[in-house]
Amino acid sequence: MIKLDIGEVVQRSGVPASTLRFYEEKGLIASNGRRGLRRLFDPSVLDRLALIALGRAASFSLDDIAAMFAPAGPPNIDRRMLAAKAEELDRTIRKLSIMRDGLRHAAACPAPSHMECPTFRRILRAVASGAAGARTRKTPSRT
Repeated sequence: MIKLDIGEVVQRSGVPASTLRFYEEKGLIASNGRRGLRRLFDPSVLDRLALIALGRAASFSLDDIAAMFAPAGPPNIDRRMLAAKAEELDRTIRKLSIMRDGLRHAAACPAPSHMECPTFRRILRAVASGAAGARTRKTPSRT
């Protein structure tokens, strides 16, 4: 059976060796022995690294990703977790779109002062209420 040494995995995946060792410590990937001092991996590690990269790009934590990997066999991807993450990303996209539109408006606003612009003031109120809501939710309750 073909085995890839850590250098080949680095070259093919673009993932640094230090990250591969860290992923191995976390149980996300596993080496299958050594050739001298170099770790050896099954070629399927490349698919696993691609799944890890996809999960990280979608803002999943390494612990979330690890929970999706069965010790052996294909990943056990929780579809409800994926749907929840998609909803979270939708909310983030909406917030970022509003921010982008507000910045574009502020950059082109013809008002003599941004503080005189009703649209800019509405954006300020929206941002302030969102920030206050976030602070309120993160503050531990005192009972």
